Amino acid sequence: MAETFAEEAVRRIGWRRWGVREIYEREREEVVCGECEHRGKVTERKRSEQLACVGKSEMTKGVVCRSGGAERVASGMSRRNEFGECPVRGRLMEPYGEVGLAKDKNVVAGDWDGIGGDYRIHGKTELVTSSRRPVPLTWHFSTKTYLLPLLDEKGTRMNRKLSLNYLQLSASEVSSYELNGSKRRTSRKRRGDMSYNSLINIPGQSLSKNDINRIRRSQVPQVIDTLWHLKTRDMLPAIWFIFNRRGCDAAVQYVENCDLLDDCEKSEVELALKRFRIQYPDAVREIAEKGLLEGVAAHHAGCLPLWKSFIEELFQRGLIKVVFATETLAAGINMPARTAVISSLIKKAGSERIQLSPNELLQMAGRAGRRGIDKRGHVVLVQTPYEGAEECCKLLFAGVQPLVSQFTASYGMVLNLLAGAKVTRRSSEPGESVALQAGRTLEEARKLVEQSFGNYVGSNVMLAAKEELAKIEDNIEMLTSEITDEAIDRKSRKLLSAAAYREIADLQEELKAEKRLRTELRRRMEFKRLVALKPLLKKMEDGHLPFLCLRYKDSEGVENIVAAVYLANVDSLNGSKLKKMLSDDDFFALNVAEAKLMADETQTIEPSYYVALGSDNCWYLFTEKWIKTVYRSGFPNVALADGDALPREAMSILLDKEGMQWDKLAGSEFGGLWCMEGSLETWSWSLNVPVLSSLSENDEVSHISQEYSDAIERYKEQRTKVARLKKKIARTEGFKEYKKIIDVRKLTEEKIRRLKTRSSRLISRLEQIEPSGWKEFLQISNVIHESRALDINTQLIFPLGETAAAIRGENELWLAMVLRNKVLLELKPAQLAAVCASLVSEGIKVRAWKDNNYIYEPSTTVINVIHFLEEQRSSLLLLQEKHRVEIPCCLDSQFSGMVEAWASGLNWREMMMDCAMDEGDLARLLRRTIDLLAQIPKLPDIDPQLQHNATLAANVMDRPPISELAG
Repeated sequence: MAETFAEEAVRRIGWRRWGVREIYEREREEVVCGECEHRGKVTERKRSEQLACVGKSEMTKGVVCRSGGAERVASGMSRRNEFGECPVRGRLMEPYGEVGLAKDKNVVAGDWDGIGGDYRIHGKTELVTSSRRPVPLTWHFSTKTYLLPLLDEKGTRMNRKLSLNYLQLSASEVSSYELNGSKRRTSRKRRGDMSYNSLINIPGQSLSKNDINRIRRSQVPQVIDTLWHLKTRDMLPAIWFIFNRRGCDAAVQYVENCDLLDDCEKSEVELALKRFRIQYPDAVREIAEKGLLEGVAAHHAGCLPLWKSFIEELFQRGLIKVVFATETLAAGINMPARTAVISSLIKKAGSERIQLSPNELLQMAGRAGRRGIDKRGHVVLVQTPYEGAEECCKLLFAGVQPLVSQFTASYGMVLNLLAGAKVTRRSSEPGESVALQAGRTLEEARKLVEQSFGNYVGSNVMLAAKEELAKIEDNIEMLTSEITDEAIDRKSRKLLSAAAYREIADLQEELKAEKRLRTELRRRMEFKRLVALKPLLKKMEDGHLPFLCLRYKDSEGVENIVAAVYLANVDSLNGSKLKKMLSDDDFFALNVAEAKLMADETQTIEPSYYVALGSDNCWYLFTEKWIKTVYRSGFPNVALADGDALPREAMSILLDKEGMQWDKLAGSEFGGLWCMEGSLETWSWSLNVPVLSSLSENDEVSHISQEYSDAIERYKEQRTKVARLKKKIARTEGFKEYKKIIDVRKLTEEKIRRLKTRSSRLISRLEQIEPSGWKEFLQISNVIHESRALDINTQLIFPLGETAAAIRGENELWLAMVLRNKVLLELKPAQLAAVCASLVSEGIKVRAWKDNNYIYEPSTTVINVIHFLEEQRSSLLLLQEKHRVEIPCCLDSQFSGMVEAWASGLNWREMMMDCAMDEGDLARLLRRTIDLLAQIPKLPDIDPQLQHNATLAANVMDRPPISELAG
């Protein structure tokens, strides 16, 4: 018995983890293929896997007929999924697309490189594709006079009759036809074909840019021209895509005199319109009634959702022949048509003009061709002044763009994933213990986030990069083993004689011992310097403010020298923010360093933090370790005028005004070096710090202590001893052979260094190509932690976090901050609605048309509250900017007056009279506001008075036509 397509898919793919786990046995029954009427039988057994499903919104039982060698999926056995969507979530990309079966709901035909990646998450995956479209598409191109096929007979190239040369010739013949009448039409047509053939055979034939623009402008058709071609060729109904609302409405008015309906259809439209007017009197779009009776309508976001639903119903009944719509109609609505007309390849995005992507073009074209009704669908591209058939073919043959994950983290998602015990937990009875809820750690949350489709698609790229990184690390390990002391010793034994080897080996052991002593003396010298600097800096705090030279190496090993003016020891800055920060934050904690100065003596030093202002207008927080030089000169600690603060006091005040956002530059066992940008007020002080070259060596405090000077001398003597011992080794008998081994070792070390550099770059590259979901998650979690909404270490959620976790919105944290603000308690219900509208008005725009330029202004109370909230919004934006979080915090009072008027009882007709907003925009704003108000009574830890006012406002606003919105 032949294996069905569904059974083959199950056998090949093994749909474990996908959708429902079992399919129950059905009786053998006869089905008929919807395409070729071939009869067949199917049996379904109870399995532990899920059968595949094919299609957009229907689940097909996998009945396949193989007549003529082609596989066909029977349409007669399809049924709609009771859950509203396909369990496997496969989609059909039309036209020239592929039927793809995949787990993730975002999968479309296109870039399938990610399949076969992480089996632990998605299971072993195999792609099942079909390039056959149930309703074939024909591509057309509309000019001023013709509607021609866009492609040649093979469908691989542009139709030659759409070339610019031919269009130029055609335009000239049309002009001749208009002047001389219709005589000799046949001979003129024949001559036109011959002229075209002669034109395309002329070598080097080209047109200037002005000629191209002139030809294109002359071939731009009017809407009625293309519509006439569609009607005469029986290509209606059609969806006509125009990329702006005003263009859709203008097109309806332009063709509203075209009679596309017969008398019976007009009667049905009139009856449907009368019923709609009775049911929804405020939702009728009066400017569209005339076009509706002629069979044309507009469908865009400026219309009320109720009116758009009415248009969709009439279109599905065949009572509307042409719908002029924006690109939003390309997806998500069941409105298939026989023809899809795309008016332009260019659309506006704000102030810019951008070209359609291949995916957008194919998505709109996919609306053409009704399965089970049309034998063929039609797509019509229209000549414009900016693009012609060449550009259309180029875009059509560009292919589907790669799949990009749209996964984004939000405050609500992070809070709900990490939240554990609540600060405000309550027990049912006094004294009863309450079990604490265990939240997820960051590592547990990461495992969940990494199962997103973005990680899945990028798994192959990540896998290849990680494999290369593993090879590099293996090479480093192998090369490192070749330059160890044991490896060098083995090579020396092989190349050198026994006497030469013994002599060099003994000298090398002596050299190692002397180097260890040199290192110890250098450490003692540094220790003595730190011990001597501590009393010196303490002594200088009572006098002027000396200049310092700070020295450190950054992460790349580059040495940096900074000139600065010394302020004070942090411990002496009583009551300062900096001192409190150092005592509270363990990140700045210092360890006590111990060093043995002699065999039987131990001396201990406890480093201290000091602060200075650099010549680059940055504050530096450092220990004695980072001071290279102290100078005798500095700022005199004398007030410039009577009553002025002393320089040390003035600088301390300026330091206390800073935000204490310190960045670590370097670290050591004796403490770290930190930096913080100064302010405009400290700028004038930093300008007076001299450059180091202008300070003389005589100005340096060279003799810090006698012990330090003695340590320097001992270190210099040991350094000279090491140099002499190296020269002695160079004069030995077998040194030349030994030097070759050492040179090879140096080359190997250089190779290791290059491999480590390459490894670092590859690691950086991995971080760049890594899906951004987890990075965004961490960034948002840092904002939540600093805003005291959730402690990410203990997973303890605070009241602000509880409220934010329960809100649905774009920036849940910002909405929670506003709703928990006590200033809202003083507002009346209508004023509360106006403030809430300012939080959800993003994307709503003023669209003044002719004299319609009126918008209600909000009350003074509402404006004052919004101004008060602006400070809180600025603080959150700064916090988000610090952690690179780019979630908008909407607060716009422009449309608050409209919402306040509606909440105060104004009716719809009064609202829309001379209004500068489209009906759809105002309805969308009111609906958003009602949705936010309806959430407030259900949110935790919200004042009951605010919840009561929100309920009143939502009840008042939720009235026709807003209460009856279908979308």
